[in-house]
Amino acid sequence: MARISFSYLCPASWYFTVPTFARQRVTFLGLFLISCLLLLMVLVDFRHWGSTSPQDRQYERYLARVGELEATNTEDLTLNYGLVVDCGSSGSRIFVYFWPRHNGNPHDLLDIKQMRDRNSQPVVKKIKPGISAMADTPEHASDYLRPLLSFAAAHVPVKKHKETPLYILCTAGMRLLPESKQLAILADLVRDLPLEFDFLFSHSQAEVISGKQEGVYAWIGINFVLGRFDHEDDAEALGPQESVAGRRRTVGILDMGGASLQIAYEVPTSPTFLPPEQEEAAKVLLAEFNLGCDVQHTEHVYRVYVTTFLGFGGNFARQRYEDMVLNETFTKNRLLGQQTGLTPETPFLDPCLPVGLEDVVERSSQVLHIRGRGDWLACGEMLQPLLSRANTSQASLNGIYQSPIDFNNSEFYGFSEFFYCTEDVLRIGGRYHGPTFAKAAQDYCSMAWPVLTQRFKNGLFSSHADQHRLKDLRQEGVRQVHNGWLRLSFVYNHYLFFACILVVLLAIILYLLRLRRIHRRQAGASAPLDLLWIEEVVPIIGVQVGP
Repeated sequence: MARISFSYLCPASWYFTVPTFARQRVTFLGLFLISCLLLLMVLVDFRHWGSTSPQDRQYERYLARVGELEATNTEDLTLNYGLVVDCGSSGSRIFVYFWPRHNGNPHDLLDIKQMRDRNSQPVVKKIKPGISAMADTPEHASDYLRPLLSFAAAHVPVKKHKETPLYILCTAGMRLLPESKQLAILADLVRDLPLEFDFLFSHSQAEVISGKQEGVYAWIGINFVLGRFDHEDDAEALGPQESVAGRRRTVGILDMGGASLQIAYEVPTSPTFLPPEQEEAAKVLLAEFNLGCDVQHTEHVYRVYVTTFLGFGGNFARQRYEDMVLNETFTKNRLLGQQTGLTPETPFLDPCLPVGLEDVVERSSQVLHIRGRGDWLACGEMLQPLLSRANTSQASLNGIYQSPIDFNNSEFYGFSEFFYCTEDVLRIGGRYHGPTFAKAAQDYCSMAWPVLTQRFKNGLFSSHADQHRLKDLRQEGVRQVHNGWLRLSFVYNHYLFFACILVVLLAIILYLLRLRRIHRRQAGASAPLDLLWIEEVVPIIGVQVGP
C-alpha cells in the first residue's frame, strides 16, 4: 500500500531501482512534503478559520466588496457609468464609477463600484492647483478641467457618453471666494464643457456644495464601501455592537481637507430633550435623507449630525497659526522693545516646526523669521486658542453645538490630512492609539531638520510625502498598525503557497537525480536489479518463519 500511494509522487521504476535506505529517505521526503503542504494550507486559511468575532466578519465583508480587482468589462452594454469631479482647495480629481441595473430588491442599494482600467488600476486622475486658482480668469475654468474630462472620456465606452451623468462638486476652496467669482467659474463650465464633451451635464450638476453636503457625501461614501447600508438576511450574523434598530450600525467620519474640516455621524431618531437654544442649533446641523430607490422604501432613511469648520483644514490651519504667531510676536516686540523675529539672527523659536528648520512668514509688509525647536508639547499648548472651544459639554470647535456621542459604542474613520501626515511621514497609519501616536510625534519632532531631509532623500518616507508635509506635521488622529501577517491579502498568501510547493518539488527532483547518479556508479558491484527486491523481502520472511 505504501508503494502504491507513493507512486503518485515517484515513478515506480525509480522506486525499485534504488537501494532500501534511499527508498526510505525518498518516502520520508515525500511525507515531509505532504506535511509541509498541509501546514501551509493551515497557515493560509488560519485567518478564515479563526474569524469569529464581529470585527473579523466586518473585515471579511469589506474585503468582499473592495477586493474585486479585475478590470471593468466595458463590452458589457448593461453597465451604467457616472463621473464625479471633486474640486478641492489644493487640487481636483475625477472619479469614474459604474454599476449594473438594480436587482429590484428594496433592501439593496445600487451596486456602485469604481471603474478599473485594463491593468486593474482605479480610473482616477488629479490635477493641481485647485479650481479656485481660476478666480481672476474664470474664462479658463473649462480649460482647467479639460485634462480630467478627456481622461474620463477615454475610459467610458463612447456609446455610453450621452447617458453618463457628470457632476462637478466644488468644496471649501471655492466657498472662500466671493459669490460673484464662484458664479463666473461655474458659468464657464456649464457653457463650454458641453461643446466638447457629450456627457449628461446641466447647470444643476455643477455647484459649490456646502460644508454640510460635503460631510454627508463623505459619510455616505465610507458607509457604502464598508457595507453598513446592507440589510443582513439573518439578524444573528450581526453582533450587538454592529446593529441598531434592526439594521447595521454606521460609522462616523472626520475629513480634513486643505481649507475645512467635516464631522458626520448618525444620531438616534428618538427625540432628545434640549434647551431651546441648543434645540434650534441641533435642527440646523441635522440631515435626514433616504438612500432607497424611491420614497416608499423607507428602510434606508438616515438621520445624521453633520457640520463643517471652515478654516480648520490643514493649509488654512497653518496659516491661522502663522498669523497668530506673527501678531503676538510683533505686539510683544512693541511692548517690550524686543527684536524677536526681525532678523535671521534673532528668529522666533517655533515649537511647531522641526528642530533647526529656518523659514519666513510674510504678511503684507511684515516679515517674521522663524526657526523650529520641535517641542511637541509646547506646540499643543500654542494651538489650544485656535480651537476656539466653549466651556460647555455640548460644544466642539468654534463653540458649535455637537450632538452627544457614545464613545463606548462608536466608530470613526479619518480621511485626508488625518491620514496623510501620519502615514506618509510617521508611517503609522491604521487604527488610532493615542500613546502610539504621541510617542511617534514626539520622536519625529525631536529630530534635527538636516536628519529629516536626509531621511526624505533616502526614501524612508512614503512616496506621497513631500518637504512641505515634513515641515508641518500637525497633531491629528492616527490609527494603530494592524498585525502585519494577518493583513496579507488572500492573493498574496496563495502566491506564497504555490511558490513553496515549487521550491519543495524542485528539491525532491534534485535529490532523486543525485540518488540515481549514486546508484549508477554502484551498479557494477551490485546484484542484478531483479534480485534487489528479493534480497530485501527474503530476510523479512526468514525472520517470520525461522526457528
